[in-house]
Amino acid sequence: MGVLNVTPDSFSDGGRWLDFEAAVAHGRDLVAEGADIVDVGGESTRPGAEPVPVEEELRRVVPVVRELAPHVRVSVDTRKPEVAAAAVEAGASILNDVSASLHRVAASTGAGWIAMHMKGEPRTMQQEAHYDDVVEEVRAFLVARAEAGRAAGVEDVWVDPGIGFGKTVEHNLELLRRLDVLLALGRPVLVGFSRKSTLGRLLGDPAATTGTAAASVGAAVAAFERGATILRVHDVRETVEALAVASAVAG
Repeated sequence: MGVLNVTPDSFSDGGRWLDFEAAVAHGRDLVAEGADIVDVGGESTRPGAEPVPVEEELRRVVPVVRELAPHVRVSVDTRKPEVAAAAVEAGASILNDVSASLHRVAASTGAGWIAMHMKGEPRTMQQEAHYDDVVEEVRAFLVARAEAGRAAGVEDVWVDPGIGFGKTVEHNLELLRRLDVLLALGRPVLVGFSRKSTLGRLLGDPAATTGTAAASVGAAVAAFERGATILRVHDVRETVEALAVASAVAG
């Protein structure tokens, strides 16, 4: 899953693809580099991010989705039901939902639904990073959301542990180490470790807001080796090449 942030303030690439033509061109580049899904988002969910009005998010997202959907499977990264429904109408087939609340929209539109764990909301989540057992608490949350999705009639439910969303460096690493606990749910598991600040801090920068491309590829390979189904990444070509080698070694 290649990341396409149509935002001015995303933590890694804010502003680079805000222009419509630039966004579409980058989306096509992601496909050429090997992305199976392009994830279009019009609202930053970095720590401390402020919400975007519905009308502005629609303006950013819908034209890009409409342009890319004939060429690749498109997901929309949103928390808003209005944006989710409009994006599906424009051609998106997956709701990438950091709020884990859009199951009814997914059911009514026939879209797949990715339910992600987040403690709090982007503005406050890093102030709420407290767990007794992060893996068990994330697992329980995702079980409940997956059940809600199925009860609503969603056919295609994925889960995402929410790396970096209300979690410390150690929480993020523990979730990746014990990914088998989430795989045991029997749902496709998405891991999005790309460019997260945890990676920069592991490399020795305590003030890091993002990790490097190389660190992101390392995290992707680690997630692949632990069974992740979908990898959400910024550096598609590098990740595809690294996974080709890791897959060959795994046999």
